[in-house]
Amino acid sequence: MQIVLILSLVAAAIGSGLVAGIFFAFSTFIMTAFSRIPAEQGIAAMNSINLTIVRSPFMALFVPTAILCLVIAVLALMNWRGGASMLMLAGAALYVLASFLSTIVFNVPMNDALEKVSGSGPDAAALWSTYLRDWTWWNHVRTIASLLASVAFVRALMIV
Repeated sequence: MQIVLILSLVAAAIGSGLVAGIFFAFSTFIMTAFSRIPAEQGIAAMNSINLTIVRSPFMALFVPTAILCLVIAVLALMNWRGGASMLMLAGAALYVLASFLSTIVFNVPMNDALEKVSGSGPDAAALWSTYLRDWTWWNHVRTIASLLASVAFVRALMIV
């Protein structure tokens, strides 16, 4: 059982770290770059990304990492290891709640709303401005949560 735990923690640390890196790119330069181009172009670019990402290898990383976090939480509770289990639970909660579920609850609905906009006109420009602000804020949450989850899993590995 120890090898399953160690491999799970390694995979979760790598998975959540990679996801944090992807989100970090959006938070630090992609969305800023999109804010500097006309709304119609920004909307088209973001809609293209949103269509592409659901069919990309990202999903083979994002979803399985969430499932793995749930497995880690169960392992932490089944065989309590004090501080290591606390770190495992913290990492799992950060990733599942603040990264995975916030994506479903906040970012995806914003993406769906953006998809329905033609990209031109004052309504599109207003939606785009709000989208940039709100989507990026929630992306910051996802970035930080995924990074902290990775750190928690690495720290747990050091003491299991």
